[in-house]
Amino acid sequence: MKASLIPILFALGTALCWGLYGPTLGKARDFEHSPFKPYVFIGVAYLVWAIAGSFLAMYLRKEPMTFTTNGMIWGFGAGTLGAIGAFCLTMAMFSGGFKFPHVVMAVVFGCAVTVAALVSLVTAEQKGGTGLWIGIAGMLISAIVVALNTPHAHPPQKKTDATAVESPAAVTGTTESNES
Repeated sequence: MKASLIPILFALGTALCWGLYGPTLGKARDFEHSPFKPYVFIGVAYLVWAIAGSFLAMYLRKEPMTFTTNGMIWGFGAGTLGAIGAFCLTMAMFSGGFKFPHVVMAVVFGCAVTVAALVSLVTAEQKGGTGLWIGIAGMLISAIVVALNTPHAHPPQKKTDATAVESPAAVTGTTESNES
């Protein structure tokens, strides 16, 4: 496998995990009946995976276990933004987004890539070409189209006597046909 494909595979892994994040958070909320109880274990998971995974990766790469002050500050900042983002997503689901997680996730990821592009534009101190702006507009349009057209399961309905009654055609075994 070419080395240039490896970052793309990891990016696709991130997209897969983060794309599953919203629906998984919704399931956790269903079991706990609280937006905040699952968030506690989101934090535990971040702590365990981030610390254990990082130390394991450093060990396997034979990297020194020392840190710079600037690296720690910026790393803490990135973690804080990730945690606040997870909390905001929790609040989005809690405040009604659980009814349409496909829309919430399309907004999150459509806007996230746009914010990342704009930050890169500002920090690179260069002008963005026409392609950047077309891409941002395309991302917005794509997020809207995906959100509006994503199939989603309806909540299970309780069976009542009225819904258990079969249609007359099902009872008699007849079907409707076009008469000439």
